[in-house]
Amino acid sequence: MLAFEGNTAPYMQYAVSRIRSLFRRADVDPRTLEAAPSIAAPAERALALLLVRLPETLEQVVATGQPHLLCAHLYDIAVGFSTFYEQCPVLSASAPLRDQRLVLAGLTEQTLTTGLGLLGIETLDRM
Repeated sequence: MLAFEGNTAPYMQYAVSRIRSLFRRADVDPRTLEAAPSIAAPAERALALLLVRLPETLEQVVATGQPHLLCAHLYDIAVGFSTFYEQCPVLSASAPLRDQRLVLAGLTEQTLTTGLGLLGIETLDRM
């Protein structure tokens, strides 16, 4: 339940703290980025598709009363971010691509934070 690996809250919290760390290392405020997210690479596309499915997932949770559907979706997003992070260099990318990938990372952070908040799980800046 408290492991940093697998389908656990700490694993998802770690994904959020990892994204926040990315922004600290880039010395960028995510609210100042104006680029469109990059979705050219397969890992970027896969992550973006997971992010846009949040409203659909929330509708299912409300309709069925099954919060585990949200948990599973958030886990999929955390795994998708991990794959994206491994396959798509963010900080070492050229200026336009770097900002586009930071935008995608920021949207991921917002989505995970919102979803975990709905479950009553706080997020952290550092773990």
